[in-house]
Amino acid sequence: MKARVHVMLKDGVLDPQGEAVRHALGSLGFEGVEGVRQGKVIEIDLADTDAEAARATVTEMCEKLLANTVIESYSVELG
Repeated sequence: MKARVHVMLKDGVLDPQGEAVRHALGSLGFEGVEGVRQGKVIEIDLADTDAEAARATVTEMCEKLLANTVIESYSVELG
């Protein structure tokens, strides 16, 4: 089973990479971009075939390693 984890900075946390991208887009002539938030996507191949068990395993991975839950939020997709 495949899992996809989306990790983003929480609202209110400064995103210097996103701001650099916003500035670069403006320099390239893309007008009207008022904000950019940059995150990461992590794809994991799991041996689990049970969706509930897989979701629990990936959630534990996120809580322990993949996301800094103090400043980041995450979502899990299974497929």
